[in-house]
Amino acid sequence: MSHQPHDPYLVPQTATPALDLPQRGLLDLSHGPSVPAGAAVTGPQAQQAAELAQRYELLRRLGVSTAASEDFDELARDMAEQAGFLYGFVNLFLEEQTFVGLHQPPANSGYVTVGRTMSHDHGWCPEVMARKKALPLHDVHASPRFSGNHVVDSVGIRAYFGAPLIHDSGTVLGTVCIIDPEKRSLNEGRRLRDIVISTGAQVMDHIAHTSVR
Repeated sequence: MSHQPHDPYLVPQTATPALDLPQRGLLDLSHGPSVPAGAAVTGPQAQQAAELAQRYELLRRLGVSTAASEDFDELARDMAEQAGFLYGFVNLFLEEQTFVGLHQPPANSGYVTVGRTMSHDHGWCPEVMARKKALPLHDVHASPRFSGNHVVDSVGIRAYFGAPLIHDSGTVLGTVCIIDPEKRSLNEGRRLRDIVISTGAQVMDHIAHTSVR
Protein backbone atom coordinates (compact mmCIF):
# COMPACT_ATOMS: atom_id res chain seq x y z
CA MET A 1 0.00 0.00 0.00
CA SER A 2 1.38 3.37 -0.96
CA HIS A 3 0.74 6.37 1.27
CA GLN A 4 1.45 10.00 0.55
CA PRO A 5 2.01 12.40 3.47
CA HIS A 6 -1.02 14.67 3.46
CA ASP A 7 -1.74 14.89 7.17
CA PRO A 8 -0.83 18.32 8.65
CA TYR A 9 1.27 16.64 11.33
CA LEU A 10 3.39 14.77 8.80
CA VAL A 11 6.46 16.24 7.18
CA PRO A 12 6.29 17.00 3.43
CA GLN A 13 9.07 15.80 1.19
CA THR A 14 10.71 19.24 1.05
CA ALA A 15 10.51 20.00 4.78
CA THR A 16 13.21 19.74 7.40
CA PRO A 17 13.23 16.22 8.90
CA ALA A 18 11.03 15.90 11.96
CA LEU A 19 12.37 15.33 15.43
CA ASP A 20 12.06 11.91 16.99
CA LEU A 21 9.38 11.23 19.55
CA PRO A 22 10.66 11.97 23.07
CA GLN A 23 13.29 9.32 23.73
CA ARG A 24 16.79 8.86 25.07
CA GLY A 25 18.22 6.33 22.67
CA LEU A 26 18.11 2.58 23.28
CA LEU A 27 20.12 1.23 26.16
CA ASP A 28 20.52 -2.38 27.19
CA LEU A 29 18.46 -2.24 30.36
CA SER A 30 18.99 -5.87 31.32
CA HIS A 31 20.28 -4.91 34.76
CA GLY A 32 16.78 -3.84 35.73
CA PRO A 33 15.10 -0.63 36.81
CA SER A 34 16.99 2.07 38.65
CA VAL A 35 15.31 3.17 41.89
CA PRO A 36 17.04 5.82 44.03
CA ALA A 37 18.37 4.45 47.31
CA GLY A 38 15.99 5.08 50.19
CA ALA A 39 13.15 6.13 47.88
CA ALA A 40 9.70 5.34 49.29
CA VAL A 41 7.31 3.97 46.67
CA THR A 42 3.67 3.43 47.60
CA GLY A 43 0.22 2.99 46.04
CA PRO A 44 -0.08 2.62 42.26
CA GLN A 45 3.59 3.49 41.88
CA ALA A 46 4.50 0.54 44.09
CA GLN A 47 2.43 -1.79 41.90
CA GLN A 48 4.01 -0.42 38.74
CA ALA A 49 7.48 -0.81 40.23
CA ALA A 50 6.70 -4.39 41.23
CA GLU A 51 5.42 -5.22 37.75
CA LEU A 52 8.49 -3.62 36.17
CA ALA A 53 10.83 -5.60 38.41
CA GLN A 54 8.89 -8.76 37.53
CA ARG A 55 9.36 -8.08 33.81
CA TYR A 56 13.09 -7.53 34.20
CA GLU A 57 13.47 -10.69 36.25
CA LEU A 58 11.55 -12.76 33.70
CA LEU A 59 13.54 -11.35 30.79
CA ARG A 60 16.78 -12.05 32.68
CA ARG A 61 15.66 -15.59 33.42
CA LEU A 62 14.70 -16.17 29.79
CA GLY A 63 17.97 -14.68 28.54
CA VAL A 64 16.22 -12.02 26.45
CA SER A 65 18.20 -8.84 25.81
CA THR A 66 16.41 -5.50 25.99
CA ALA A 67 18.56 -4.08 23.19
CA ALA A 68 17.39 -3.74 19.58
CA SER A 69 17.15 -7.08 17.77
CA GLU A 70 17.35 -7.84 14.05
CA ASP A 71 14.96 -10.76 14.61
CA PHE A 72 12.37 -8.49 16.25
CA ASP A 73 12.94 -5.81 13.58
CA GLU A 74 12.11 -8.45 10.97
CA LEU A 75 8.94 -9.47 12.79
CA ALA A 76 7.90 -5.81 13.06
CA ARG A 77 8.54 -5.32 9.35
CA ASP A 78 6.60 -8.45 8.34
CA MET A 79 3.67 -7.42 10.56
CA ALA A 80 3.54 -3.91 9.08
CA GLU A 81 3.85 -5.14 5.51
CA GLN A 82 1.11 -7.75 5.95
CA ALA A 83 -1.19 -5.05 7.28
CA GLY A 84 -0.14 -2.38 4.78
CA PHE A 85 0.89 -0.05 7.63
CA LEU A 86 3.90 2.28 7.64
CA TYR A 87 5.09 1.52 11.19
CA GLY A 88 5.48 -1.71 13.18
CA PHE A 89 6.80 -2.24 16.71
CA VAL A 90 7.82 -4.97 19.13
CA ASN A 91 7.60 -3.06 22.39
CA LEU A 92 8.92 -4.09 25.82
CA PHE A 93 7.55 -2.08 28.73
CA LEU A 94 10.66 -1.25 30.75
CA GLU A 95 11.53 2.07 32.34
CA GLU A 96 10.28 3.43 29.03
CA GLN A 97 8.46 1.82 26.15
CA THR A 98 11.40 0.16 24.41
CA PHE A 99 11.13 -0.79 20.74
CA VAL A 100 13.36 -3.85 20.46
CA GLY A 101 11.69 -4.39 17.08
CA LEU A 102 11.01 -1.44 14.79
CA HIS A 103 9.92 -0.90 11.20
CA GLN A 104 9.29 2.55 9.75
CA PRO A 105 9.59 4.49 6.47
CA PRO A 106 13.09 5.48 5.29
CA ALA A 107 14.53 8.70 6.69
CA ASN A 108 14.17 10.51 3.34
CA SER A 109 10.55 9.43 2.76
CA GLY A 110 8.98 12.57 4.18
CA TYR A 111 7.32 10.69 7.04
CA VAL A 112 8.17 11.18 10.70
CA THR A 113 11.10 9.15 12.01
CA VAL A 114 10.59 7.69 15.48
CA GLY A 115 13.19 6.69 18.04
CA ARG A 116 13.65 3.42 19.89
CA THR A 117 12.09 4.54 23.19
CA MET A 118 9.03 6.48 24.25
CA SER A 119 7.40 7.60 27.48
CA HIS A 120 4.84 5.34 29.16
CA ASP A 121 2.37 8.23 28.86
CA HIS A 122 2.32 8.21 25.05
CA GLY A 123 0.59 6.02 22.50
CA TRP A 124 -2.06 3.35 22.97
CA CYS A 125 0.11 0.43 24.09
CA PRO A 126 -0.37 1.35 27.79
CA GLU A 127 -4.08 0.62 27.25
CA VAL A 128 -3.21 -2.78 25.75
CA MET A 129 -1.00 -3.52 28.77
CA ALA A 130 -3.84 -2.65 31.16
CA ARG A 131 -6.57 -4.59 29.36
CA LYS A 132 -4.34 -7.58 28.48
CA LYS A 133 -6.02 -8.06 25.14
CA ALA A 134 -5.86 -6.66 21.64
CA LEU A 135 -6.91 -3.08 20.93
CA PRO A 136 -8.17 -2.34 17.39
CA LEU A 137 -8.51 1.35 16.52
CA HIS A 138 -9.44 1.71 12.86
CA ASP A 139 -9.68 5.49 13.41
CA VAL A 140 -8.34 6.95 16.66
CA HIS A 141 -10.52 10.03 16.16
CA ALA A 142 -13.66 7.89 16.34
CA SER A 143 -13.32 7.87 20.15
CA PRO A 144 -12.54 10.95 22.29
CA ARG A 145 -10.83 8.59 24.74
CA PHE A 146 -8.16 7.69 22.19
CA SER A 147 -7.99 10.77 19.95
CA GLY A 148 -6.07 12.98 22.39
CA ASN A 149 -2.59 11.49 22.31
CA HIS A 150 0.98 12.70 21.82
CA VAL A 151 1.46 10.20 18.98
CA VAL A 152 -1.51 11.68 17.12
CA ASP A 153 0.00 15.15 17.37
CA SER A 154 3.62 14.18 16.66
CA VAL A 155 3.23 11.54 13.97
CA GLY A 156 -0.27 12.22 12.62
CA ILE A 157 -1.53 8.70 13.29
CA ARG A 158 -5.10 7.66 12.47
CA ALA A 159 -5.04 3.85 12.80
CA TYR A 160 -3.61 1.66 15.60
CA PHE A 161 -3.79 -2.09 16.18
CA GLY A 162 -1.95 -3.64 19.12
CA ALA A 163 -1.81 -6.91 21.06
CA PRO A 164 -0.14 -7.85 24.38
CA LEU A 165 2.91 -10.07 24.87
CA ILE A 166 1.83 -12.37 27.70
CA HIS A 167 4.17 -15.02 29.10
CA ASP A 168 2.81 -18.37 30.30
CA SER A 169 3.41 -17.13 33.85
CA GLY A 170 0.86 -14.36 33.28
CA THR A 171 3.46 -11.58 33.16
CA VAL A 172 2.75 -9.02 30.43
CA LEU A 173 6.12 -8.14 28.90
CA GLY A 174 4.94 -5.58 26.39
CA THR A 175 3.07 -5.32 23.10
CA VAL A 176 3.27 -5.59 19.36
CA CYS A 177 1.54 -2.87 17.35
CA ILE A 178 1.15 -1.19 13.99
CA ILE A 179 0.30 2.47 13.34
CA ASP A 180 -0.47 4.43 10.19
CA PRO A 181 -1.53 7.95 9.13
CA GLU A 182 -4.44 6.51 7.13
CA LYS A 183 -7.61 5.38 8.91
CA ARG A 184 -8.95 1.93 8.07
CA SER A 185 -12.45 0.68 7.41
CA LEU A 186 -14.33 -1.31 10.02
CA ASN A 187 -14.40 -4.21 7.58
CA GLU A 188 -10.61 -4.50 7.84
CA GLY A 189 -10.63 -4.64 11.63
CA ARG A 190 -10.72 -8.41 12.13
CA ARG A 191 -7.93 -9.08 9.61
CA LEU A 192 -5.66 -6.41 11.09
CA ARG A 193 -6.35 -7.53 14.65
CA ASP A 194 -5.52 -11.12 13.68
CA ILE A 195 -2.21 -9.98 12.15
CA VAL A 196 -1.00 -8.32 15.36
CA ILE A 197 -2.23 -11.21 17.54
CA SER A 198 -0.39 -13.68 15.29
CA THR A 199 2.79 -11.60 15.41
CA GLY A 200 2.54 -11.41 19.20
CA ALA A 201 2.44 -15.21 19.30
CA GLN A 202 5.52 -15.32 17.04
CA VAL A 203 7.39 -12.93 19.34
CA MET A 204 6.57 -15.06 22.39
CA ASP A 205 7.61 -18.20 20.50
CA HIS A 206 10.93 -16.52 19.65
CA ILE A 207 11.40 -15.59 23.31
CA ALA A 208 10.63 -19.17 24.38
CA HIS A 209 13.22 -20.55 21.95
CA THR A 210 15.77 -18.01 23.19
CA SER A 211 15.38 -19.37 26.72
CA VAL A 212 16.26 -22.95 25.68
CA ARG A 213 19.34 -22.17 23.60
